[in-house]
Order: sequence, then structure tokens, then C-alpha cells
Amino acid sequence: MSRALELYRSLPRYLATRTVSGRLPSLAAAAATTTAPLRLTDRPAPALPGDGWVTIRPRLSGICGSDLTTLTGQSSLYFASLVSMPFVPGHEIVADLQTGVTLADGTELAAGARVVVDPVLGCAARGLPACSGCAGGYTSRCDRITSGHLAPGLQTGYCADTGGGWSRALVAHRSQLHPVADDLPDERAVLVEPLACAVHTALRADPGDGDRVLIIGAGAVGLFTLLALRAYTKAGPVTVVAKHRRQVELARRFGADEILPPASAVGGVRRGTRALKLEPEVGPPYLLGGVDIAIDCAGSASSLSTALRTTRAGGRVVLSGVPTGSVDLAPLWFRELELVGTYASSVGSGTARSDFDRALELAATAPLDGIVSATYPLDRWRDAVDHALAAGRLGAVKVAFDLMAP
Repeated sequence: MSRALELYRSLPRYLATRTVSGRLPSLAAAAATTTAPLRLTDRPAPALPGDGWVTIRPRLSGICGSDLTTLTGQSSLYFASLVSMPFVPGHEIVADLQTGVTLADGTELAAGARVVVDPVLGCAARGLPACSGCAGGYTSRCDRITSGHLAPGLQTGYCADTGGGWSRALVAHRSQLHPVADDLPDERAVLVEPLACAVHTALRADPGDGDRVLIIGAGAVGLFTLLALRAYTKAGPVTVVAKHRRQVELARRFGADEILPPASAVGGVRRGTRALKLEPEVGPPYLLGGVDIAIDCAGSASSLSTALRTTRAGGRVVLSGVPTGSVDLAPLWFRELELVGTYASSVGSGTARSDFDRALELAATAPLDGIVSATYPLDRWRDAVDHALAAGRLGAVKVAFDLMAP
């Protein structure tokens, strides 16, 4: 048996959590830890689904924004067909191999080796011929995440058959595993998966030489995207919209040229780009002119609205944070904006480096000390979720479960 946090199917609990969190955001943490269908339980470790699968034992597993939107009932119902219940959450994982395995590139890993996990359950993990997305190296675009010998699940941490990182044990396919260097601490290794997502976002944003970029949101997603832009693109001035003092400090450390509070975002971009600011009789102000690229790393209705209203005509708006609200799309139409989604990471093709390779590089070299702000044993999961939901206000960036704790 393996200790795990399990999300189970309960429509009454889900609806109660969604209602309370939606109407009274100040009670979201209480709803996530009291009414959400999440329980600490002992369950059998997942069986190996087939060849190329191994059991891994997590050391640290992060709490992601997408986990929190699920626990508070704010995740889109679009995802209902892409998961299978009951599932164990957790997809930001550094773990130990229980047995040796040979990776697809021929690398041999011995039992006890540390690995990080690319959570996408694509064609290789499902024992299927590669779809067009997987064949091109874009495993994040896999068309078969509900097929094959696994239950539906877009990622590890959302699939009933694999388990997830919020447990003592789960299974992973060799295509998902990346070895961790001996000198990379667990507290940095657990950041590799969100760093890989940030690298993917930066490359999808694809700024030209000197392009002005606006990042909206300075939690882990926004801060890591800033790091990736500076490391792997030729972006020009980068402005970050940050709400809390610690976020401002870290945005400055990670290379932001300007940092604005949310209430001053439109005015600040206007000054920096010499755009024309318009203030309609009803509704928020917007710009004629603005940044070349805006990246929404918060996923709220207000953050996406800000992105649409501050991007120049013909510019690009990138959705990185999980969208949780509806917005007025008139700016998208009127300013002929390009709307780009960015999800998970890609493995690369040909001579292209994978997003995980770049993320491992960032994890080793970027100024990430202290970014894992707190760790909790599984039996204190309510404290952990409460801390993660209040991370910005409390000066935290990443909260994680310590699966090595007694």
C-alpha cells in the first residue's frame, strides 16, 4: 500500500467547492481543504502498464496553479473528458527509480537514480504509433491522450492508472524520464517541469530581436517565463505586472526592465510605448499601440483582458496560465491580434533541443535559491494547499510536498 492524496468523483462536493470559490474567492482555501473531493488514503501502488514502465518514488512534488484551479473547482469543464478518476494529483516531480531502465536514446539509468518527469501521457507512453503532434516533437499536442492501454489522462497527475506526485509511489514511462545531475539539489530539480513549460512559452511567444514584451502575473509561471525569455530569446524590454512585494523583488532579480502593479498596467505600457490611451464611458481603458507581445501568466479574466488591451495592432497575445474566465474579445478582432496557446512542453525534433534539456540547464544556473518556499509532509496537505493558494500574499513562489518526510 502507498500513502497518497486522491481526488475522487463527488458531484455534490465539486459543486459546493466551485460555488464557494467562485462567489467568495476569500474562502477558496477553506473550500479546497474542506469541501473538495480530496482525501488522504492508503492505496495499492499502480501496476506497471506495460514494457518501458517503471515505478518511481517521489522525493519532492510541487503544487501547480493548475492543481489549485482543480481543487477550487475553477477548472474548465472542457477537461472533464481528458481525466480519469480517482486520480492522484501532482506532475512537478523529482523522484528515485525503483528499478533500472534504458531510455529511448540508449541512456541506462540504475535503480536509485534521480529523475524528473515530463508528465504528458503521449503516444509513446500509451503504446501507440506516433500521431502527427508526437511525430513532430510536439508531445503537448498529442491527439491520443484518451486512447491506448491507459485510462484517459492528459498528464501524469490526472490519470487513474499512473498515480501522481502527491504519493509515495507512481509509475512512469521511459519516454517521460530525464536524469538529474548529482549536484542538482532536489529543491531545484522539482522546478524543472514548470521551467520546461516556461521555456515552451518563451519559444512559442517567439519575440523578434528587440520586441517589447509584457508578462502579466509574477507567480512561478510568470517569473520562470521571464527567465526563459532572457536565456533563450532576443526579446527587448520586458515589463512584468506583479502584485506582491516579493514578486517585485524576484522579477527584478530575473531581469525585468520595468515592474508595474496591476492597477497601473495600462498606463505604464502607454508611457513605455507612447501609445494612445482611450477610456470608454463603460468598460476598462485600452491602448492604440502597445507592446509587441503580451503573455498572460495568471489565467484570470482580468489578466487576459489586460493582455488584449495593451498589445499593439497585429501583435501577439500568449496564453500561458490556465484560462479560468471569459473576456471581451473585441480587441482581438479589431486590432487583428494573434492569439497563441502554450501548454506543457515539447521534446523537440531533429537538432532542436527539448524544452526539458533547456529547463535542466536553467535549473542548474539560474538564481533559484529559495524559490521553493516551503515543503510539507502529505499528512499536512491542508496546510500545504492553504499556503499555495496564498503564496503571493505570503511571499512564497513554490510550495511542494516532501515525500521523504516520515
